[in-house]
Formats: sequence, C-alpha cells, structure tokens
Amino acid sequence: MNIKTLRYVAGLALVVGTMAHAQSNYPSKTITMIVPFAAGGPTDTVARLIAQSMTKTLNQQVIVENVAGAGGTIGAARVARSDPDGHTLFLHHIGHSTAPTLYRKLTYNSIDSFEPIGLVTDVPMTIVARKDMPAKDFKELLSYLKANKTKVTYANAGVGSASHLCGMLFMTAIDTELTTVPYKGTGPAMNDLLGGQVDFMCDQTTNTTSQIKSGKIKAYAVTTKTRVPSLSDIPTANEAGLPNFEIAVWHGLYAPKGTPKPVVDKVASALQTALKDTTVKQRFGELGTEPVAAERATPEALRTFLKVEIDKWSPIIKKAGVYAD
Repeated sequence: MNIKTLRYVAGLALVVGTMAHAQSNYPSKTITMIVPFAAGGPTDTVARLIAQSMTKTLNQQVIVENVAGAGGTIGAARVARSDPDGHTLFLHHIGHSTAPTLYRKLTYNSIDSFEPIGLVTDVPMTIVARKDMPAKDFKELLSYLKANKTKVTYANAGVGSASHLCGMLFMTAIDTELTTVPYKGTGPAMNDLLGGQVDFMCDQTTNTTSQIKSGKIKAYAVTTKTRVPSLSDIPTANEAGLPNFEIAVWHGLYAPKGTPKPVVDKVASALQTALKDTTVKQRFGELGTEPVAAERATPEALRTFLKVEIDKWSPIIKKAGVYAD
C-alpha cells in the first residue's frame, strides 16, 4: 500500500470515527424544532407540548422556532438546507403533503429533502364563526353563507395551511365561493375572528377549543366521523347536514435529509416517549385530539403515509385549480 493510499484510508477512518463519535454523543447542543407557522397557532401548540417532553428524554433543550410564511414552505426550505446532524427538526402538518401540488417552484422536495421521524397526532377541524354570527345552527349558517356570499369573509392561515385546505373543501361541498382573507398564521387569523374583523373559519381543535368553551367564538360543527369528546355538544358536519365532509389534520416530525439513522432512531424514540407522556396526553385531550398509536410514530410509518397523502391531495387541488407561486 503506497503513501497516498495510506493517507486516504487514515483520513477516511478519521471521518468515520468523528461521525460515529458525534452520533454517540447526540445531542451535543440545543435542538431547534422549526414550526413553519406563526406562534400561537395549532401546529405551534402541538410542537411546544412534545418539545417539553423530548427535552427531558434527550437531556438537551428542545426549543421551538417559528419560521412562518408561504403556507409553511419557507420553514420547510430552511430545514432542508440545515446541517443533517439532528439538531434541527421540523414539525409540519398536512400541508407538507399538499405543497408539491400547490407550489410550482419549491426549492425542496417534500419526500426527498427530509428524513421522516414519525407521526404525532391527528387533529379534528371545527367550523367556527365570530360570536355574534346571526346563524343559530349549522343549517342556518349554510343559508346565511349562500345568501351573503359576496359579503362573508373566510379567514385562513395562508395558501397550503390546514385552514385553507378545509375552507377549500368546505366551499366546494356547499357550492359557494366566499371572500377569502389569508393570514401569515392561524394565530393572527384567530385574533381577527375574535375581534369580529372576519366572519368565520375552519380551524383545528388545538386552536379553537378554549375559545369555543369560553364563548368567544361560535362553533357549528366538527369535521370528524364522530363527535369530539372535549366538544361533545357540537355535532359532526354529517349530523348537521353536510354528508361525508370529513378532514383531520395530521402532524409529522422530520429531520433534514442525510441525518444519520442512529440519530433519527434516537429522536423517534424520544417522540414515542413524549406521546406516552401523561401531561402530553392530557393536554392533547383538552385540545380535542390525542397522540397517534405507537406504530404510527415511526420513520417508516410517516414515510409511507406522506406518500399516500401526496397522492390523495394532488388530484383534489388540481381539480380546484388552486396554485401559488
């Protein structure tokens, strides 16, 4: 073996040894969990709950950073460019599966630019309105919307957000086009709904439950097959007169592509521990959701599920003709 070959082998051994050491010592610093929406929204709430628990398991602080804009694609792009060492994580919802169809010029690939870690939760949606909306029930709401479609304003958290997708399906289901008011996050949209600046929206229970229970907004229906235990007096859309209108917002955790498998597995284990955490389960329940089953909180399950969801939403979005630059 000549000198050049010996140097190459030694260098390779050094690199491999350094990588193995880094993986065995993971995490070696604070972990940043990117949420691609404004603070105070439903995805932010989910992230902060599991981040608190994962902090204890990983023995390093897991902080949540909100990188909002463009329906979650700005935050996603930032994570895709991050070092694949496990110190940058990404929590996104159903919008991660719709972005490939909604956006013509993504700088990343929803599948190929990330390492899936696991599913987190499926969150029901609620159809809610300002507290002084005249309609007393869902049937009256539909009549009101159809009669005032040029005046009614529908808030959402921006193109590709869960509230945007729900609203798009809702308007298709009732065959009525309403004036849409996009925001840079569900938090700001909810603030304007509370203030009466907009009329109604379709949002996740994690963001609406406390507002509904306090009487600050009016709830008309939930978008699940069965009623939500924490909001048991609110009918499903099917019960209220809109058959087969069902949508739940799933959340998944990711790392940048190339993150070593031992690191991915360690984060996945911490996620699974978080989803069994009594405090997390209790808070999820109060917010109208629950952790996914253990077999869904794995890299393999999220990888498969994401592909299925992309295939599911692509024809729906194309038929609606909704795109963003």
